[in-house]
Amino acid sequence: QVQLVESGGGLVQAGDSLRLSCTASGRTFSDVAMGWLRRAPGKERGFVASISWSGENTYYVDSVKGRFTISRDNAKNTVYLQMNNLKPEDTADYYCAASPYRMTTTAWNYWGQGTQVTVSS
Repeated sequence: QVQLVESGGGLVQAGDSLRLSCTASGRTFSDVAMGWLRRAPGKERGFVASISWSGENTYYVDSVKGRFTISRDNAKNTVYLQMNNLKPEDTADYYCAASPYRMTTTAWNYWGQGTQVTVSS
């Protein structure tokens, strides 16, 4: 059974940092893109960041560029999202996702259950 399990969410103040982790089990994801998406209260789930299978290419939504960094450790089947200088508008449920392709910002076929991030002002 394939599972993506996120961790690292929590309640922080504006300006703080968090690192989200997503560990996959059931199969290796070292040959496909991984990503993070988020759903803010009252909004639809949207793209945050993705990383290619090799880790060489990364993409970010404009609102997090310069503050968030996505990375991966294929030996650990894990992807990370380092979030710095958090803002209240970053408050959301964050979801890890895996793609059937080597790089994407839109195509996902596996999802984690999500981890909540709340940023107070």
